[in-house]
Amino acid sequence: MVAPQPARAGAWWGVVRWPMSFRISIASTPEARAACVALRIEVFVDEQRIPRELELDGHEEVATHFLAVDEPSGAPAGTARLVATDGRGKIGRVAVVKARRRAGVGAALVRAAMEEARRADLGDAWLSAQVSAIAFYERLGFAREGAEYLEDGILHARMRARL
Repeated sequence: MVAPQPARAGAWWGVVRWPMSFRISIASTPEARAACVALRIEVFVDEQRIPRELELDGHEEVATHFLAVDEPSGAPAGTARLVATDGRGKIGRVAVVKARRRAGVGAALVRAAMEEARRADLGDAWLSAQVSAIAFYERLGFAREGAEYLEDGILHARMRARL
């Protein structure tokens, strides 16, 4: 699967060869970060109709952004981010282009974010999962906490994983 590498600017997490090839890296350049934002706009704003002003928030500059790109074309395939707060890691903004869903991209992005959280010595990772994605996150080791709630007009549930 994904072979973790040392966390540093431009670090890469590995290449997955089946069913498609893609590479995950930390988005450390302005171009890579712009690709992450463009993917999120495509998935959350265009597809799910979340207002753009809610999608782009105050964590953009402090988050560690991950970018998955197709190999060998280099086309962006997915993104996720990790924000460290109070000794915990919040994984969020996991987005995969429609053509690459169910190909392992999202799972590899979440695993890369979890590995980065471990390297940062964070005790656990949490996220706000869309209810339709709960089973996906459970397969990655997250457990649901509390009741469902509305976030940006979509039902969500808080989930946590020990690292």
